[in-house]
Amino acid sequence: MRTTITLEPDVQALLRAVMKERGLSFKEAVNSAIRAGLTQSRQRKRGFTQQTFPMGHEQLFRWDKALEVAGAMEDEELSRKLSLRK
Repeated sequence: MRTTITLEPDVQALLRAVMKERGLSFKEAVNSAIRAGLTQSRQRKRGFTQQTFPMGHEQLFRWDKALEVAGAMEDEELSRKLSLRK
């Protein structure tokens, strides 16, 4: 496909440097730069990974049961307060 593009001076300087360094034509330098830019964004996308940290050598409390324990403690406290009213 033939098209006309307007390059900013800094982009033109970068392309000229790549052309000289790699011995490429202007067309090859532009195509490789565009190709690299478009495929690089696809490669950057990575899935989210949650970091985990050890909580010590000995786990005495089961954190997956924390809400259950909190509910039981609340029930005990309510029972204690009701028994004091008698």
